[in-house]
Amino acid sequence: MSKRDYYEVLGVERSADTKDIKKAYRRLAQKYHPDRNNGDEKASEKFREVSEAYEVLTDSQKRAAYDQFGHAGVDGQSAGGFGGAGAGGFSDIFGDVFGDIFGGGGGRRNPNAPQRGSDLRYNLELDLESAVAGASVDIRVPRHIECDRCDGSGAEPGSTKETCPTCQGHGQVRMQQGFFAVQQTCPTCHGSGQHIKVPCHKCHGDGRVRETRTLSVKIPAGVDTGDRIRLNGEGEMGVNGGPPGDLYVQVAIKPHHIFERDGRHLQCEVPINFVDAALGGELEVPTLDGRVKLKIPPETQTGKLFRLRGKGVKPVRGGPAGDLLCRVVVETPVKLSEEQKDLLRQFQDSLGDSNNQHSPKKSSFFDGVKKFFEDMKS
Repeated sequence: MSKRDYYEVLGVERSADTKDIKKAYRRLAQKYHPDRNNGDEKASEKFREVSEAYEVLTDSQKRAAYDQFGHAGVDGQSAGGFGGAGAGGFSDIFGDVFGDIFGGGGGRRNPNAPQRGSDLRYNLELDLESAVAGASVDIRVPRHIECDRCDGSGAEPGSTKETCPTCQGHGQVRMQQGFFAVQQTCPTCHGSGQHIKVPCHKCHGDGRVRETRTLSVKIPAGVDTGDRIRLNGEGEMGVNGGPPGDLYVQVAIKPHHIFERDGRHLQCEVPINFVDAALGGELEVPTLDGRVKLKIPPETQTGKLFRLRGKGVKPVRGGPAGDLLCRVVVETPVKLSEEQKDLLRQFQDSLGDSNNQHSPKKSSFFDGVKKFFEDMKS
């Protein structure tokens, strides 16, 4: 199935900078996060799609390859869901096609030369508290390691690799097609020039076996959705003695039941009863550091924002901590007794004709409605 354009997936222009791409990713990741969609497979697929788009468009090299060659420029670089420099990219595509046709010249990689292992990606979901304060998290990462039975040779102990009988060790075979001599990768040894007569019983000739390793990852305080933590040398093993790749831990913050994060700032809704809203009062509100008292002035309306400075998040890249924005929501009382209802009616009667001065928003709203209909008639 063909893939959608990465810019279209994130809903950004092709000229968008990294800041805009990160902002779009954070919004879509929160929308399609599995914790918010109760196991919805379509939402999970969307989440994986936006994560893949973000991964490519925030890497300058991969983005350049994608802009020039489309998905073909980056699809060949994936291993375990993440592309690595050693996994082969768009240069290999043209090397394999045009290099074979014209005799293997011009940059075709020696298959027996040391090659860096592929990079891996691990998606780590964190709760807000751990992301803000920092934490140490153990993760289990599947990857390939050298087979201990054959020491990575792929041959059963007691046997050895032999020169490939098809290509005589060259790694390529030559075929005549009309006026052209076409040179292709050897189908027997896949370009290695060697043939394993008796494959290792443990790794089946691959020279590698898959294991799951537990790693301890130190999460710095202040990380946010879209941030990556790089673990050097914890990716796939190299080929022919090459160095291993790296492991990138991709961070996603789980939705919180009280707070919503916006960069270094936090937001929350604070319900208050209409008496405190009218007369003023004091109440306790939660922060990530504990409870603090918030003074509510008289005549407070729904939607009023109170800013608690320094009660947000200290950014991982430095700078002052953000603020906590508390949005007041006036709550209408429910399950009233007959006596309480009667008291409210008496209160309403006591307002009399001056009710408009006690409800200025209501008065201005209906004045606007009246003017609207008068303008329609004229």
